Amino acid sequence: MAEKISIGNTMYIKVKVMPSSRDESFIKLKENTYRIKVREKAERNMANNRVRTLLAQSLNISENKIHLISGHHSLSKIFSVS
Repeated sequence: MAEKISIGNTMYIKVKVMPSSRDESFIKLKENTYRIKVREKAERNMANNRVRTLLAQSLNISENKIHLISGHHSLSKIFSVS
């Protein structure tokens, strides 16, 4: 689930990730709530990197501006966007 929380110039996004999915998708469950499915496995940071790429594409910004804040080894993650 992804909630967008804005503090100053930084936006925080909560994401529920489903790794090793058959198809990739960026599902909006309700306003500011998303579930992201990726094909990559939850190994060696592969799924996290793919989620970061999908977030950058959906927000039309560079991947350099998106950072994983928490949830490195969890399905629920928080990303910051500056």
